[in-house]
Amino acid sequence: MSASVPPRLASLGKMVLLAAGLALGGWLLRELGGGRPEAWVERFGLQQTLWGETAFVLLGTVACAVGVPRQAVAFLGGYAFGAWIGGALSLLAQLLGCAAAFIWARLVGRGWAERRLAGRFGRRLRAVRDVLAGSPFNATLALRLLPIGNNLALNLLAGLSGLPLLAFLAGSAVGYLPQTVIFALAGSGVAVDGPEQIILAVVLFVVSATLGLWMLRRHRAGRAMDEAEPQGE
Repeated sequence: MSASVPPRLASLGKMVLLAAGLALGGWLLRELGGGRPEAWVERFGLQQTLWGETAFVLLGTVACAVGVPRQAVAFLGGYAFGAWIGGALSLLAQLLGCAAAFIWARLVGRGWAERRLAGRFGRRLRAVRDVLAGSPFNATLALRLLPIGNNLALNLLAGLSGLPLLAFLAGSAVGYLPQTVIFALAGSGVAVDGPEQIILAVVLFVVSATLGLWMLRRHRAGRAMDEAEPQGE
């Protein structure tokens, strides 16, 4: 397929579709649950108890570590626990999943990670690796805020590149925060039929995407990731 749509716009479009799909899925869960989203939450044990919150963090960690979109984890967290508690638990799960993929690539699955990255992006990721190595925290923060790229691919690349783990996790935590809040708000709004939360999530999404596109043009890390995006499938 030829790339008639710029990679950055295609990636932003995929995120919009993801958000719409999550909202539709949450609405269906609420309606099929007889208007009680708690029925689905209770079925899987995701209640506001120590066990329920721990189970959610563990499941979210595994999901993020293997490449499930982190936005989906945040949406489920907001749906199950509310915007703020769910957002905090989701952020913790995202960071643990990020660390797991990073450590896996560095210590255990180096050969597997190298084949995965080479097969999808090839040599174009060298520029991203060089930018990350030159400024681990700032480059990681910029890349997490951008509306492009692949979360798992960046985790694996960072692990293979020998970046300091703490700097990478710190940049990821700050960069994860905006979209985590947005999708947790959306999940909470769908669960309780709260239009205010959903409207706020949409406004924040537009602001975040605009900021990300601006950073894409201005920051060296953004330009490197934009060039690394595959031009067709």
